[in-house]
Amino acid sequence: MEAQRPVGVDCPVCGRRHRYAPPAYACACGAPVVPPLCSGARPEPVPHRSRSDEWVLVRCPACGREGHWPQPRLGCPCGTVLRIPVQPAAPQAPALPPGGQAGPPHIPLPRTAAAPRPSFRPLTIRTARDAVTAAGLYLRWLGFHGVAAERRPESGVDLRGPEVVARVDPTTSRTTLRAVERVWLYGRYDTVAAVVFSLAGYTEGARARADGLGVPLFVMDLTGTPQPVNGAADELVSSEQ
Repeated sequence: MEAQRPVGVDCPVCGRRHRYAPPAYACACGAPVVPPLCSGARPEPVPHRSRSDEWVLVRCPACGREGHWPQPRLGCPCGTVLRIPVQPAAPQAPALPPGGQAGPPHIPLPRTAAAPRPSFRPLTIRTARDAVTAAGLYLRWLGFHGVAAERRPESGVDLRGPEVVARVDPTTSRTTLRAVERVWLYGRYDTVAAVVFSLAGYTEGARARADGLGVPLFVMDLTGTPQPVNGAADELVSSEQ
Protein backbone atom coordinates (compact mmCIF):
# COMPACT_ATOMS: atom_id res chain seq x y z
CA MET A 1 0.00 0.00 0.00
CA GLU A 2 1.38 3.37 -1.00
CA ALA A 3 1.55 6.20 1.49
CA GLN A 4 -1.23 8.72 1.18
CA ARG A 5 -0.26 11.84 -0.72
CA PRO A 6 -0.03 15.11 1.22
CA VAL A 7 -3.24 17.13 1.43
CA GLY A 8 -3.75 20.82 2.01
CA VAL A 9 -4.69 21.72 5.58
CA ASP A 10 -5.77 25.25 6.47
CA CYS A 11 -5.44 26.40 10.06
CA PRO A 12 -8.84 27.87 11.06
CA VAL A 13 -7.14 30.16 13.60
CA CYS A 14 -4.43 31.95 11.58
CA GLY A 15 -5.26 30.89 8.02
CA ARG A 16 -1.87 29.30 7.27
CA ARG A 17 -1.93 26.50 4.72
CA HIS A 18 0.02 23.32 5.40
CA ARG A 19 0.81 20.16 3.46
CA TYR A 20 0.09 17.08 5.58
CA ALA A 21 0.46 13.34 4.98
CA PRO A 22 -0.58 10.89 7.73
CA PRO A 23 2.09 8.44 8.89
CA ALA A 24 1.86 4.72 8.16
CA TYR A 25 1.76 2.11 10.93
CA ALA A 26 2.50 -1.61 10.79
CA CYS A 27 -0.49 -3.93 11.11
CA ALA A 28 -0.13 -7.30 12.85
CA CYS A 29 -0.13 -8.90 9.38
CA GLY A 30 2.90 -6.77 8.42
CA ALA A 31 1.11 -4.49 5.97
CA PRO A 32 1.33 -0.69 6.38
CA VAL A 33 -1.85 1.01 7.59
CA VAL A 34 -2.47 4.69 6.81
CA PRO A 35 -5.40 6.48 8.50
CA PRO A 36 -7.67 7.57 5.60
CA LEU A 37 -8.28 11.31 5.80
CA CYS A 38 -11.76 12.68 5.17
CA SER A 39 -11.79 14.46 1.83
CA GLY A 40 -12.74 18.10 2.19
CA ALA A 41 -13.16 17.93 5.97
CA ARG A 42 -11.84 20.90 7.92
CA PRO A 43 -9.30 20.33 10.71
CA GLU A 44 -10.44 21.06 14.26
CA PRO A 45 -8.40 22.93 16.88
CA VAL A 46 -7.58 20.82 19.95
CA PRO A 47 -7.82 23.11 23.00
CA HIS A 48 -7.28 20.29 25.49
CA ARG A 49 -5.88 16.82 24.80
CA SER A 50 -8.05 13.94 25.99
CA ARG A 51 -7.24 10.25 26.23
CA SER A 52 -10.52 9.45 24.48
CA ASP A 53 -9.42 11.53 21.47
CA GLU A 54 -5.93 10.04 21.17
CA TRP A 55 -6.97 7.10 18.96
CA VAL A 56 -9.01 6.42 15.82
CA LEU A 57 -10.35 3.11 14.53
CA VAL A 58 -8.69 2.15 11.22
CA ARG A 59 -9.11 -1.00 9.16
CA CYS A 60 -6.14 -2.68 7.51
CA PRO A 61 -6.82 -2.90 3.76
CA ALA A 62 -4.71 -6.06 3.47
CA CYS A 63 -6.22 -8.36 6.13
CA GLY A 64 -9.31 -6.50 7.34
CA ARG A 65 -8.13 -6.22 10.94
CA GLU A 66 -9.29 -3.15 12.84
CA GLY A 67 -7.23 -1.38 15.45
CA HIS A 68 -6.89 1.90 17.24
CA TRP A 69 -4.10 4.06 15.84
CA PRO A 70 -2.93 7.56 16.84
CA GLN A 71 -5.28 10.35 15.76
CA PRO A 72 -3.60 12.41 12.99
CA ARG A 73 -2.58 15.82 14.31
CA LEU A 74 -0.65 18.79 12.99
CA GLY A 75 1.01 21.58 14.93
CA CYS A 76 0.68 25.05 13.40
CA PRO A 77 3.38 27.71 14.01
CA CYS A 78 0.67 29.91 15.55
CA GLY A 79 0.53 27.45 18.44
CA THR A 80 -2.70 25.69 17.47
CA VAL A 81 -2.83 21.89 17.45
CA LEU A 82 -5.10 20.64 14.66
CA ARG A 83 -6.98 17.35 14.66
CA ILE A 84 -7.22 15.97 11.12
CA PRO A 85 -10.56 14.16 10.53
CA VAL A 86 -10.35 10.49 9.56
CA GLN A 87 -12.91 8.39 7.75
CA PRO A 88 -14.60 6.17 10.37
CA ALA A 89 -14.36 2.39 10.17
CA ALA A 90 -17.18 0.21 11.42
CA PRO A 91 -16.00 -2.66 13.67
CA GLN A 92 -15.90 -6.12 12.10
CA ALA A 93 -14.67 -9.54 13.11
CA PRO A 94 -11.11 -10.52 12.10
CA ALA A 95 -10.88 -12.18 8.70
CA LEU A 96 -10.78 -15.99 8.57
CA PRO A 97 -7.70 -17.63 7.11
CA PRO A 98 -8.29 -19.20 3.67
CA GLY A 99 -10.14 -22.48 4.13
CA GLY A 100 -9.69 -22.35 7.88
CA GLN A 101 -11.44 -21.49 11.10
CA ALA A 102 -10.89 -18.46 13.25
CA GLY A 103 -9.26 -19.12 16.59
CA PRO A 104 -6.93 -17.57 19.13
CA PRO A 105 -3.20 -18.07 18.62
CA HIS A 106 -1.29 -20.23 21.05
CA ILE A 107 0.45 -18.26 23.79
CA PRO A 108 3.47 -20.21 25.07
CA LEU A 109 4.56 -19.77 28.65
CA PRO A 110 8.16 -18.79 29.36
CA ARG A 111 10.65 -21.60 29.87
CA THR A 112 11.00 -20.58 33.52
CA ALA A 113 7.40 -21.61 34.28
CA ALA A 114 7.25 -24.12 37.14
CA ALA A 115 5.80 -27.58 36.50
CA PRO A 116 3.75 -28.49 38.33
CA ARG A 117 2.79 -25.11 39.76
CA PRO A 118 2.41 -24.66 43.50
CA SER A 119 -0.90 -23.39 44.86
CA PHE A 120 -1.51 -19.73 44.10
CA ARG A 121 -1.51 -17.46 47.13
CA PRO A 122 -3.85 -14.53 46.42
CA LEU A 123 -3.67 -11.03 47.82
CA THR A 124 -6.86 -9.48 49.21
CA ILE A 125 -7.90 -6.49 47.10
CA ARG A 126 -8.81 -3.33 49.00
CA THR A 127 -7.46 -0.67 46.64
CA ALA A 128 -6.73 -0.24 42.95
CA ARG A 129 -3.06 -0.69 43.74
CA ASP A 130 -3.86 -4.02 45.39
CA ALA A 131 -5.52 -5.16 42.15
CA VAL A 132 -2.35 -4.42 40.17
CA THR A 133 -0.21 -6.18 42.77
CA ALA A 134 -2.51 -9.24 42.79
CA ALA A 135 -2.40 -9.47 38.99
CA GLY A 136 1.39 -9.22 39.08
CA LEU A 137 1.56 -12.06 41.59
CA TYR A 138 -0.65 -14.17 39.34
CA LEU A 139 1.47 -13.53 36.26
CA ARG A 140 4.59 -14.51 38.16
CA TRP A 141 2.76 -17.63 39.37
CA LEU A 142 2.02 -18.49 35.74
CA GLY A 143 5.75 -18.25 35.02
CA PHE A 144 6.24 -14.71 33.74
CA HIS A 145 9.23 -13.56 35.76
CA GLY A 146 10.42 -9.99 36.07
CA VAL A 147 6.88 -8.55 36.06
CA ALA A 148 6.66 -5.08 37.61
CA ALA A 149 4.23 -2.17 37.73
CA GLU A 150 4.45 0.15 34.73
CA ARG A 151 5.70 3.65 35.49
CA ARG A 152 3.15 5.20 33.11
CA PRO A 153 -0.09 3.22 33.59
CA GLU A 154 -2.04 5.94 31.74
CA SER A 155 -0.59 4.43 28.56
CA GLY A 156 -2.94 1.46 28.94
CA VAL A 157 -0.39 -0.95 30.42
CA ASP A 158 -0.23 -1.54 34.19
CA LEU A 159 2.23 -4.42 34.35
CA ARG A 160 5.22 -5.20 32.17
CA GLY A 161 7.77 -7.99 32.05
CA PRO A 162 10.30 -9.34 29.54
CA GLU A 163 7.64 -11.66 28.09
CA VAL A 164 4.29 -10.08 28.97
CA VAL A 165 2.32 -6.83 29.25
CA ALA A 166 -0.95 -6.57 31.16
CA ARG A 167 -3.83 -4.21 31.73
CA VAL A 168 -5.54 -4.26 35.15
CA ASP A 169 -8.97 -2.59 35.33
CA PRO A 170 -10.02 -2.11 38.98
CA THR A 171 -13.07 0.05 38.19
CA THR A 172 -16.75 -0.85 38.63
CA SER A 173 -17.36 -0.52 34.88
CA ARG A 174 -16.88 -3.41 32.49
CA THR A 175 -13.60 -3.35 30.56
CA THR A 176 -14.04 -2.13 26.99
CA LEU A 177 -12.91 -3.25 23.56
CA ARG A 178 -10.53 -0.30 23.34
CA ALA A 179 -8.69 -1.36 26.51
CA VAL A 180 -8.23 -4.85 25.08
CA GLU A 181 -6.94 -3.55 21.77
CA ARG A 182 -4.53 -1.09 23.37
CA VAL A 183 -2.76 -3.69 25.48
CA TRP A 184 -2.74 -6.07 22.49
CA LEU A 185 -0.99 -3.38 20.42
CA TYR A 186 1.67 -2.96 23.10
CA GLY A 187 2.15 -6.71 23.09
CA ARG A 188 2.58 -6.70 19.33
CA TYR A 189 5.11 -3.87 19.45
CA ASP A 190 7.17 -5.63 22.14
CA THR A 191 6.58 -9.16 20.74
CA VAL A 192 5.29 -10.38 24.09
CA ALA A 193 2.04 -11.84 25.43
CA ALA A 194 -0.78 -9.41 26.30
CA VAL A 195 -3.14 -10.19 29.20
CA VAL A 196 -6.09 -8.31 30.73
CA PHE A 197 -7.46 -8.46 34.29
CA SER A 198 -10.78 -6.90 35.31
CA LEU A 199 -12.82 -6.67 38.51
CA ALA A 200 -16.14 -5.86 36.80
CA GLY A 201 -15.91 -8.14 33.76
CA TYR A 202 -15.96 -7.24 30.07
CA THR A 203 -18.29 -5.80 27.47
CA GLU A 204 -19.50 -8.13 24.73
CA GLY A 205 -17.35 -6.26 22.22
CA ALA A 206 -14.27 -6.68 24.42
CA ARG A 207 -14.90 -10.42 24.80
CA ALA A 208 -15.36 -10.90 21.06
CA ARG A 209 -12.29 -8.83 20.20
CA ALA A 210 -10.12 -10.65 22.74
CA ASP A 211 -11.23 -14.00 21.31
CA GLY A 212 -10.29 -12.87 17.81
CA LEU A 213 -6.91 -11.52 18.89
CA GLY A 214 -6.10 -14.34 21.30
CA VAL A 215 -5.87 -12.07 24.36
CA PRO A 216 -6.36 -13.94 27.68
CA LEU A 217 -9.04 -12.33 29.85
CA PHE A 218 -9.30 -12.81 33.61
CA VAL A 219 -11.76 -11.54 36.20
CA MET A 220 -10.75 -11.01 39.81
CA ASP A 221 -12.87 -10.87 42.94
CA LEU A 222 -11.88 -9.10 46.14
CA THR A 223 -10.00 -12.19 47.34
CA GLY A 224 -7.47 -11.45 44.58
CA THR A 225 -7.91 -14.76 42.76
CA PRO A 226 -8.10 -14.36 38.95
CA GLN A 227 -10.45 -16.63 37.01
CA PRO A 228 -10.16 -17.21 33.23
CA VAL A 229 -13.15 -16.05 31.18
CA ASN A 230 -12.13 -17.02 27.62
CA GLY A 231 -10.36 -19.79 25.79
CA ALA A 232 -7.02 -18.01 25.58
CA ALA A 233 -6.99 -17.58 29.37
CA ASP A 234 -7.97 -21.23 29.93
CA GLU A 235 -5.11 -22.32 27.67
CA LEU A 236 -2.65 -20.07 29.49
CA VAL A 237 -3.61 -21.47 32.89
CA SER A 238 -3.61 -25.11 31.73
CA SER A 239 -0.25 -24.83 29.96
CA GLU A 240 2.71 -26.05 31.96
CA GLN A 241 6.24 -26.75 30.89
